[in-house]
Amino acid sequence: MEHWHRGARFERWKVIALCMALYDFAAICIAYFLALLFRFDGVFSAIPLEYLEPYSQFILPCALVSVMLFWALRMYSIIWSQASFTDFVRTFVGSVASSVLHTVFITLLCARMPLSYYAFGAVIQFVLLVIVRFTPRFLRILLARHESSGPDTRVMLVGAGDAARLILRDIMRSDKVHESVVCIVDDDDNKWRRYMDGVPIVGGRDYILQAVEQYEVQKIYLAIPSASVQQKRDILSICSETGCELMQLPGMYQLVNGQLSVSNMRRVEVEDLLGREPIRANLQEVFGFINDKVVLVTGGGGSIGSELCRQVASHSPKQLIIFDVYENNAYDIQLELRDAYPDLNLVTLIGSVRDSRKMLDMFATYRPQIVYHAAAHKHVPLMEDSPCEAIKNNTIGTYKTAYAAMMFGCERFVLISTDKAVNPTNIMGASKRMCEMVIQTFDAKIKAGKADDIPQLAAHPKSKTGDMVGLPDDVRTEFVAVRFGNVLGSNGSVIPIFRRQIEQGGPVTVTHPDIIRYFMTIQEAVSLVLLAGTYAHGGEIFVLDMGSPVKIDTLARNMIRLSGYTPDVDIEVKYTGLRPGEKLYEEKLMAEEGLRKTNNELIHVGQPIAFDEDAFLRDLVTLASASYSNDQSIRLLVSKVVDTYHPEEVGNKDDTYESLIDVSL
Repeated sequence: MEHWHRGARFERWKVIALCMALYDFAAICIAYFLALLFRFDGVFSAIPLEYLEPYSQFILPCALVSVMLFWALRMYSIIWSQASFTDFVRTFVGSVASSVLHTVFITLLCARMPLSYYAFGAVIQFVLLVIVRFTPRFLRILLARHESSGPDTRVMLVGAGDAARLILRDIMRSDKVHESVVCIVDDDDNKWRRYMDGVPIVGGRDYILQAVEQYEVQKIYLAIPSASVQQKRDILSICSETGCELMQLPGMYQLVNGQLSVSNMRRVEVEDLLGREPIRANLQEVFGFINDKVVLVTGGGGSIGSELCRQVASHSPKQLIIFDVYENNAYDIQLELRDAYPDLNLVTLIGSVRDSRKMLDMFATYRPQIVYHAAAHKHVPLMEDSPCEAIKNNTIGTYKTAYAAMMFGCERFVLISTDKAVNPTNIMGASKRMCEMVIQTFDAKIKAGKADDIPQLAAHPKSKTGDMVGLPDDVRTEFVAVRFGNVLGSNGSVIPIFRRQIEQGGPVTVTHPDIIRYFMTIQEAVSLVLLAGTYAHGGEIFVLDMGSPVKIDTLARNMIRLSGYTPDVDIEVKYTGLRPGEKLYEEKLMAEEGLRKTNNELIHVGQPIAFDEDAFLRDLVTLASASYSNDQSIRLLVSKVVDTYHPEEVGNKDDTYESLIDVSL
């Protein structure tokens, strides 16, 4: 049955090709007869025999040779219902070649014909060949558009270069894209008031708003792959005011590789409006650092941790250990990495950084050489309601992980910190500031040769693993911190919250109209962490130059516009007031820290603020005891340890601090 079906398809193709050949034979005969008839005003009896006889003698063999020529050019093996520009060119070449042969041989072998006979015959022949071949294609397009559910979407192209031309032609020839380009804008005034494939170029970016209204534009394609991030941000900011759906190219490589089409376009996301060139890590340098090393990522199932795992896995580690307390996230990234890197030596462990025995046992078993510590509680409002959990998980968890790293010979320990650690107004930020102080204390003690002064801060100090191993004679672990702003798309980020509120029809809730934040992408954040690992010498706090801060109110309104709605008309923007512990703005550094440059102009190093490490270690023991006792006055104890943290509670700090010490001891 299958064989018969293939044969039937083959015979059908042969029948179509034969019919096309017979048509071409007739078309050539008719074309030159009409040319001769037109030369003598359409009167057959007026045609002299000196022209009619050569035509009659020559036309049949000429038409036969032409059909053979067309066959050689594979004009009968084309699927004309899907004909392309290449097929049109092939038809043109075949028709021209046939006309040249006709002109040469009828003149040499028969007689010299009128010039109009040659010219009109060639033109009519080409028209007849094209009509029969491309009519099915045009009919399919017209039928598809007629049967579409509604009128074409009216499109504006931003850009009048090669990319825009490819997008325009893809739209025009596609029978699946129900769109119509009605106007083009480009900043090159030499192109204004001219046309690209029949579409007017109406002006520059300043004309976008007016053109959208004048041409009733519904969708805008940004087709300038060579534009800088800043240029794109400026153009997209204007486009976002229109309420049109915005699409753009993923990048320049589609144009270079010839992969440019409407299907390659992606929606403009709010990240595209931030206007900062992405940070690009020196991957070769990172590869040299990670290659053939045992790498541990704590919090490896989170948004930052999972991206760290992806990047580390791509740099050929000897072994990658994913450690997370939440098994679902850890399982997801485990499956992803196993599929992407089947040869990767991957270990996935479930546990808490607060568990001393677990941490010591894990480090003793796997001996990680590089640790990226991303495990943390980071939701500010939730931590305000559970301050002891913030201290236990963030500060004490970091301490226990760092202690285990030091004990078992880890080469480098990289802490993921946050700009909320600078002059913190909330317990989460204060706990992360103490994480930085932990890192600085470990680094200072190791460099001073006093690692033995660092106590094993554990609920079970008689850990068999700890007693058995003890501190090595030569502790060399380098401890550094990396300070981030807000990460777009991470768990708890404002972006998915706004997106969900918009999908529900609003309102979009903003705590304060003047609140501002620094933003970066997950990929940038991970690049910074990897760079910190390669640049580190111990004790540094690496800081990213995140450009200008963004108003959250502006961010929310841009997201509403990108979704095709008008703020405060279609979707309300509602101000709810600052939450407990929330600041109007975040700082990247404390004023005392200062900055120095690294090899990357967007990466800086903050000079550590001096503090009494011995006093801090004593305070930390007290703080650990208070947090495990779930003492709700712990904020006041934290404010004693972190001078820049000022909780809202009032009272005598010193008296409260002394009473907490009495209780914890």
